[in-house]
Amino acid sequence: MSKGMGVDVGGSAIKGAVVDLETGALVTKRFKHSTPQPATPDAVIDRVADIVRSCEWQGPVGCGLPGVIRSGLVDSAPHLDQSWLGVNAVDLLAAALGMPVVTLNDAAAAGIAEMRFGAGKGRMGTVLLLTLGTGIGSALFVDGTLIPNTELGHVEMWGGRAEERASATARKTAGLSWGEWAALLTEYFNALDNLLAPDLIIVGGGVSRSHQKFLPLVRTRTEVVPARLCNNAGLIGAALVTVPDAL
Repeated sequence: MSKGMGVDVGGSAIKGAVVDLETGALVTKRFKHSTPQPATPDAVIDRVADIVRSCEWQGPVGCGLPGVIRSGLVDSAPHLDQSWLGVNAVDLLAAALGMPVVTLNDAAAAGIAEMRFGAGKGRMGTVLLLTLGTGIGSALFVDGTLIPNTELGHVEMWGGRAEERASATARKTAGLSWGEWAALLTEYFNALDNLLAPDLIIVGGGVSRSHQKFLPLVRTRTEVVPARLCNNAGLIGAALVTVPDAL
């Protein structure tokens, strides 16, 4: 069995497990911690290290982070402390863990997993994954190839960023019904359809477990389906990128 260690750092929680890279199944228990507040580099890396130790893992570690990652450098961190900006996440994590580290955007990691094992498996054309959580992450694929660092949750709508009203956290904060939220998602998905004309939209994040409550109410020309790997997609994709040619 080929195995890899994946960690998914989100705005609300940090999750990690060892993954069977041939099937996408979790080999260990999934370990989870709340994201520290403030989510400074040292505080987040301490939680990541604790998860890796809990998995008793030795080897390369893949880590998804919520923001734009360029050659290991954090270029944006909207859901972490702003002291992450300009930090070389690869160097810091590798020093703390004593192991090689690969970093990437957390939604990109989830998208890689869904394209390999989930709702995007075997799909060509333009596929867009959206993770609805603390914010909205995005991963765009063209004929199976990732277009890195799209931040489509930041599309301007309703006088601000789309994620400020259409994320899963925004739904809870505003006390919206599933139907009211589906109406906002309809507007948002159609705006993305006008920009990108995707062949498929995959809806991920923890809320995808409740897709029956809102996705049937979304009206769009594009085919919209729930993610199959739900909230494990990010850590599975992070584990996948520890092997060559995962992207």
